[in-house]
Amino acid sequence: MQSRPVSWIKAARKDFEDFPPGARFEMREALATAALGGKSDNAKPLTGFGPGVFEIALKHRGDAWRVVYAVRIADALWVIHAFQKKSKSGSATPKPELDLVEQRLKRLREQLR
Repeated sequence: MQSRPVSWIKAARKDFEDFPPGARFEMREALATAALGGKSDNAKPLTGFGPGVFEIALKHRGDAWRVVYAVRIADALWVIHAFQKKSKSGSATPKPELDLVEQRLKRLREQLR
């Protein structure tokens, strides 16, 4: 199977570059798996955004890191958001992060029509 290109929202790429090297490596592996049509063990559908939107959740050296990507926009895998989860409210993604994902998805879908 041919790999889909991985495209980045600029702000997500900038935030991703601030991840520790080990976390970036593991996230890139998970994104490469997704680009080939698979799903890594640490990726799960992100509900509330329609089909094809996933969140990779990674624990690295005691911190929690997240990357949100979409596979059903144009012909690419789009990285929508990357962040360090600092909330102590369990494994749920914090509402401000979900709001940002929603805004970026809407803007991206409008730009790529």
